[in-house]
Amino acid sequence: MSRHRNARTESALAGRLAALNEARELGEGRLDDAVLQRVYDVLERASSRRSLSAEHTVVGFFGATGSGKSSLFNAVAATDAARVAVRRPTTSEALAMVWQPDGSAPLLDWLEVSERRGGGPVPGLTDGGGGLVLLDLPDFDSVHRGHRETAERLAGQVDVLVWVVDPQKYADAAIHNDFIRPFSAHAAVTLVVLNQVDRLALSEVKPVVASLSSILDRDGLGKVSVLGVSAVTGEGVDRLRREVAAVVKAKQAQSARLAADVAVAAGHLEEAAGAGVAAGVRQQDRTALAAGLADAAHVDTVVSAVRTSYRLEAVRRTGWPVTRWMSRFRKDPLRRLGLRREGPAEVNRTSLPPAGAAGQARLDSAVRDFADAASDGAAGPWRASIRAAARSNREALPDALDQAVASADLKATKRAWWWPVFSVVQWLALLVAVGGLVWLGVLAALGYFQLPVPQVPREQGWPLPTLMVAAGVVAGILLAVTSKFLSAAGARGRAAFARRRLRGGIADVAQSLVVGPVEAETARYARFQEALNAAR
Repeated sequence: MSRHRNARTESALAGRLAALNEARELGEGRLDDAVLQRVYDVLERASSRRSLSAEHTVVGFFGATGSGKSSLFNAVAATDAARVAVRRPTTSEALAMVWQPDGSAPLLDWLEVSERRGGGPVPGLTDGGGGLVLLDLPDFDSVHRGHRETAERLAGQVDVLVWVVDPQKYADAAIHNDFIRPFSAHAAVTLVVLNQVDRLALSEVKPVVASLSSILDRDGLGKVSVLGVSAVTGEGVDRLRREVAAVVKAKQAQSARLAADVAVAAGHLEEAAGAGVAAGVRQQDRTALAAGLADAAHVDTVVSAVRTSYRLEAVRRTGWPVTRWMSRFRKDPLRRLGLRREGPAEVNRTSLPPAGAAGQARLDSAVRDFADAASDGAAGPWRASIRAAARSNREALPDALDQAVASADLKATKRAWWWPVFSVVQWLALLVAVGGLVWLGVLAALGYFQLPVPQVPREQGWPLPTLMVAAGVVAGILLAVTSKFLSAAGARGRAAFARRRLRGGIADVAQSLVVGPVEAETARYARFQEALNAAR
């Protein structure tokens, strides 16, 4: 394989590792800690392996007790370094045979393999050159816990896995379920060897190999060919050497192994996260949330108070002066709610009822409905995290809503342009009526004291003072009635304006304390899925 292709492979692997790490970081606090730790361990191993010798390919021989693993190791390496015995366990520590040892020491230190031997020329194994490390490992079914742990640890570190089975135990469910099947994603760096074929009759070899292949297919390793060998007679050993030599020469085992690890880790993350796509924040849900919060914040009460306050103030300013004083006894509802106070808006608070159990229930219901809609379609853990994000500011929400109502500019002190006009005309009409009454009073007094009464001007036969009284009273009443219609229309307009301002403030609070966190969490979920796809 060309150097450029190797570089491209390494670059692609680096991108997948970065994506896996991003997915892990995004999943923190959302996914199971044990799964995240397993992914972190994979990343740590990958980082360590990539920092060590890329010129050496590490091939590990794994097998159960009695499989002849150490004998096969000796046959392949053309050595007798691996201890062989009938009694078990034989191999208690990993043994390394190293070809081209320069630069291999840090790698073997990382593998924690202390027993090391230099390998000599082996036809078919070392003809193509390249650094090679063969490991003979303790039996993975050893009764000694330490032996088993060593085999399990190195199975997660070596570049190439060679599973050695024998005709008697090749179908053992424990071997496949506990060891071979968990590495089904590593088919590209896996060799399966049926050792001790010399113990089978010639007619039995093919059926046993076919049976083992069928089991491997169920394990997910259907594309891995089975090599029938005998460490005793040497049958198939040369072919096994050639297979190992081809892997070493390609210099892709390390990358392929790590790529398989990344795929497995990404699968674990995907399984923990579940499948699905969150609906996200939609405009109709945002509107429904704002409406629900507005209801909990008593916006309708405030709007009604604005309407009533405007009409009351209009009566005080434009009503018939003879009766308008009575409106002074009516309490301004906006003042009662604390919404006519002067001073900076940020220190104002309303006198609206506090969010008791019922009010808090309305708030929680609005937030819950919004969170359910936004998280719809998301997988379990992320659905829960989106809901939690929606509730993250639950304690601050009631006060923030009250502050939004208190700080909204309701134009409570703004006067309509027609109020002073009507007021002036009302007073003029009253003055005309009072002038007429005074005139009539003077005439009545003169008559009472038998004094000469001057001639009163008439208009269409009606005395002018009487017309003045009648005109002033009628004008005042007409103006008062007209002002009521005008104030009703103005009150509706002021109430509509107040509703828009209040809902705008409520919407800002909803965006800051509910919608924003949910949008951030759904965006995090989307980034997690993108990173997971890139890692896969």
